[in-house]
Amino acid sequence: MTISKTTDARLMPHKPQGENMTSTATVLPYDRTAGDGKPSHLVREMSPKTKARVAAVLFLATIVGGVVAQAAIADNLIVTGDATATASNILANQSLVRIAFMIFMIEMACQTAMTGMFYDLMMPVDRSLARAAAAFGYTGSGIKAMARLFFYAPLFVLGGASYLSVFDAKQLEAIAYLMIRLNTVGTQVAVPFLGIGTIITSYLMLRSTFLPRFLGIIGMSGGAGWVMFWYPPLGSKMFLPIAFTALFGCAVTIGWLLVRGVDENKWHAMAAHTSRSIWR
Repeated sequence: MTISKTTDARLMPHKPQGENMTSTATVLPYDRTAGDGKPSHLVREMSPKTKARVAAVLFLATIVGGVVAQAAIADNLIVTGDATATASNILANQSLVRIAFMIFMIEMACQTAMTGMFYDLMMPVDRSLARAAAAFGYTGSGIKAMARLFFYAPLFVLGGASYLSVFDAKQLEAIAYLMIRLNTVGTQVAVPFLGIGTIITSYLMLRSTFLPRFLGIIGMSGGAGWVMFWYPPLGSKMFLPIAFTALFGCAVTIGWLLVRGVDENKWHAMAAHTSRSIWR
């Protein structure tokens, strides 16, 4: 019947003779673009420049939170080598201990979120390395968050609970001080993981086309310093130059991302290139 032929022809899409037949299974997300030339699946996400600025805000919150909780509160409560004085300070300032712990937790929440944002931002450069950086960042954040429980634990040890009556006052003070020391050791264990994550992220910045290369160089220098804490005596001895270098790099990176962000055209171009490469 001619009617059925007409119907079949209308249902079948017209393809010019000699057109290259490409399977849709090989079409990658970055190959489909929206009207403004951006990959269609990225249009529903925040822009790369916005991601950069959110990462910078989280980065700043992480740094400020750590400095306030550690330098402004915790360090003023702990008397190095004196368990009795430290215990007295903790009991006299229990609210400050709780506030410092809360700030530590906010710091680690911001650190975790920042790790995810940098993964998204650096993924167009090299997905595998971006994943590795995120893995080290999440590991370091998890270890550091767990270590902070030991900062809070002296409130329980010194709280006068009946089940602790088997210990005398001096023993409880020693146990409380031991908890504080474990908090310090735990953070020292975490810092090298964060340092390696920083080195990888900074290397991706160095390789990227959408950020200036000097950010990568500064970041790698700071990250290398934190790795020294895998040998705690060396890290403790070099703490001041390590901290100064890292804070300088953080300030420059945060400032650049807040003010300039990233070059979005180059970010999208690199993302498209990465998606089409069989090696990525």
